[in-house]
Amino acid sequence: MYLAVGEGEKPSVFLNQTIFGKIFLFCRVFAKTKVQLKCETRAERWTSEEEKHCINRLKVQNTLRKFSTGGATADQRESVNMRPLQQSIKILYYANKSEEPFVEIITVKQEKKRRPSVCSSADSESDDLLPVLTDHSQILKEHHLEQLMNHIPARTQGYPWKLVYSTAEHGTSLTTLYRQMRELDRPVLMVIRDTDKQVFGAFSSDPFKVSSYCYGTGETFLYSFSPEFQIFRWSGENSYFVRGFLDSLQMGGGGGPFGLWLDSDLYRGSSYSCNTFSNRPLSLHHDFIVQDLEVWSFV
Repeated sequence: MYLAVGEGEKPSVFLNQTIFGKIFLFCRVFAKTKVQLKCETRAERWTSEEEKHCINRLKVQNTLRKFSTGGATADQRESVNMRPLQQSIKILYYANKSEEPFVEIITVKQEKKRRPSVCSSADSESDDLLPVLTDHSQILKEHHLEQLMNHIPARTQGYPWKLVYSTAEHGTSLTTLYRQMRELDRPVLMVIRDTDKQVFGAFSSDPFKVSSYCYGTGETFLYSFSPEFQIFRWSGENSYFVRGFLDSLQMGGGGGPFGLWLDSDLYRGSSYSCNTFSNRPLSLHHDFIVQDLEVWSFV
């Protein structure tokens, strides 16, 4: 095999295969030596593995210090998607002996997201976590929900609120109220609005029913928005939480008037201080007239 080098029909120089091979081998050796020299020059930057590890650690510390004090420019922070550190930021970093340090900053934020509420405006924005009402309420407004949802037991939180009984829908009858709760086995929330436009009521650990004895647990409480929100929990003095008759519903007691009392027509009611809850009267007056009454359950 011959390689012609030159111009024209007749070559001026001929190289046989042996000479060509030697030239090619020389080029390969020269290129390899050049690459090796380049690598050795780069390797001279590190005197030992320990020194490399120390330098990496210093880089990490300088990086964290720089960003935590805001020393970096806005462009630098933007380029690595980092901002000056706050207390709500958690830092994780990894620095191997032979690799550049890797810094990961995780921003930890706890934001309360608002659940949609049937009875609230879609345009209103609130940071509080509101319960979902599966039915429309004639009484409950957003500020009522914000207060009540923070005080109901943990086992009822996170569930939608279902309207079990309403005087506007089912009429004014205590017997009907009992019948609507016949199949329930979970807590209920009673909400009352009287003719003075005051809102108050009670949370019962058990659904309302006719019984010859008092029932309920220490989860039961009374509350009132008249004139500002107050909650009255079990005092521990007695266990007269709830007792249901055909002609009345009683909550709280102990040697005197009831904390909350309603007649068989759910029309007249009364509220006095009682030993069970150590409460003040829930309405503006001891005796009141019911305008609207609702009972909600958690499903």
